Amino acid sequence: MRAAVTWFDGGEWREGVIAVSSGELQLLPNAPIAGLPRLDGVIAGGFTDHHVHLQLVEASRLADSVLARVIDLGGNPEVLSAAANDASFRSALAALPPDSATFPPHNSGVLTQTRTAGADLAPIDEKSPELCGGQEGEREGEPRIDTARRGVEITFAGAFLTPPGGYPCDRAWAPEGAVREIADADAAERAIIEMKDAGATRIKIASNSTAGPVFSDELLRRILAIAAHHRIPIVAHAEGPGEAQRVVRLGAGRLAHAPFSERLTDAEIIAQAASASWISTLAIHDGDAYDIAVENVRRFHAAGGTVLYGTDMGNGPMPVGFNLREINALRDAGIDAIELLQALDPADPRGPHARLLFFPGQSPEKADPLCARLLTSDDLKV
Repeated sequence: MRAAVTWFDGGEWREGVIAVSSGELQLLPNAPIAGLPRLDGVIAGGFTDHHVHLQLVEASRLADSVLARVIDLGGNPEVLSAAANDASFRSALAALPPDSATFPPHNSGVLTQTRTAGADLAPIDEKSPELCGGQEGEREGEPRIDTARRGVEITFAGAFLTPPGGYPCDRAWAPEGAVREIADADAAERAIIEMKDAGATRIKIASNSTAGPVFSDELLRRILAIAAHHRIPIVAHAEGPGEAQRVVRLGAGRLAHAPFSERLTDAEIIAQAASASWISTLAIHDGDAYDIAVENVRRFHAAGGTVLYGTDMGNGPMPVGFNLREINALRDAGIDAIELLQALDPADPRGPHARLLFFPGQSPEKADPLCARLLTSDDLKV
């Protein structure tokens, strides 16, 4: 079975062919031949959530979601390394605490809700048939081939690096081994090497002045320099007046949360857009913090800044999977259409083991991520 299809490469739409080959669905980036039937819809690789905490959720539920990649930004490096390196996604995540979803929220120790109705707390992959017309069941006569079993890629930062007594070392939700208290550059070097040796692809630092001490400018510069020497990027949790501006000014290239403590000035927004990317996490907020974060993202995006979809999954009653509330919040901030798809950072759909998403009946101009679902071989029966 083969069909012509329009597919998204993470930046723009292209033409190709979707085929079943050796029992696998695969996207071929070849130009379709004349007369080939066309898939009624478009496809992309599975989405990326750039901010999760796998030890705080029932992570095995991700296996059937529209996410292809998750990036854990704070946990026990040994546990996360085992999960990331296990060939079986389901068995890897089954080892994580099954009751961890009962842990308290963690962003600032205060449970936050968005204005979206409570019904929207359900994972979006469970709601999408209701929103977008549903998914056909398996047809008789042939086994259905899908891409769910290809699993979800896990990358991670490992433990939070924070000053002695700093956030989140006193938080009940923090798993054992999820924090390293860093008093000096030598301790930072040891911790960064430990995380890298465990397989971490980035380092998470905490700079939360509302919940304890933060690194001095001098030590933070040294930590950033050590990480750069080891060729591993820094992601910073910046909270409190001036902290988002400070960590980026000192060299942090990514914020774990769009700034929500205060409205940034126009000059600060321009400086941030030129120097750092932001992970959205808008839906964890309510009230003034939500309004501040959305307005900051709106202006940052308009200034050319890079916004990445991230939910802080594990922070309170967040859905495990795709998050409708986060998508709505990004749209509130003026990010939609192809820019929204770019923020979702889809995985490359061309690989032999790619997790492929189908937007049934949709065109490139109107492709709505809330309607995406896993592609199956039934979809090729056009």
